Amino acid sequence: MLLKNLTLLLASLLLSAEAFLPTPKNHLQLSSRHDIEFETKISHIKRMASTSLKMSDFDFPSAMPPKPQQTMEERLRESATSFIADITTRLGKGVDPPPELEALRKVRDDEGSDVQTLSLRIYELMIEQGMMYDVDPDTGVLTPTQFDIKNNLDIPEVKAEFNHLYSYGMELIKRGMIDLDVVKETVKKRLIERTGLSPEEFDAWLGY
Repeated sequence: MLLKNLTLLLASLLLSAEAFLPTPKNHLQLSSRHDIEFETKISHIKRMASTSLKMSDFDFPSAMPPKPQQTMEERLRESATSFIADITTRLGKGVDPPPELEALRKVRDDEGSDVQTLSLRIYELMIEQGMMYDVDPDTGVLTPTQFDIKNNLDIPEVKAEFNHLYSYGMELIKRGMIDLDVVKETVKKRLIERTGLSPEEFDAWLGY
């Protein structure tokens, strides 16, 4: 399952000294002398307000040191760690993890691993999770599947799962995270061969 990240909404409040100034009421009838004194006081207060520092005069965020930007490799390593932890905790009792999980763990821990290697191992594990396990709809627990893919290609959910995994690989190519030939070989071995279709039939089945 592809989990969507939740976003945080930020709100800011602006304080204005003008908002706290008294507003003359239309129904008040003041003498000329009182009018002059009142206007003099208001003008003095406004002058003070205009020269006073406001919250908006300070740019607090820019005064703080900038948050270090993560590289793509760092972000992928974090994603790998989260993915490994998620699958590990969801495996049913006595259920073995797929070998692709350990393969991902190794490249994550290898400081020499590049973006393409990390992306490929994450993609491989994503495919095998979808192909090898059933997910309990209530608990999310993963158990080995006995589902016969080749004889159930007409089921919409089967096509949707293959289409999602295939499209994910195409997106990795567009972003330059994995080479075209690498994705083609991965799709052929881990997706197309499971359907029993030829590459051309596979594309037609998915509507490409």
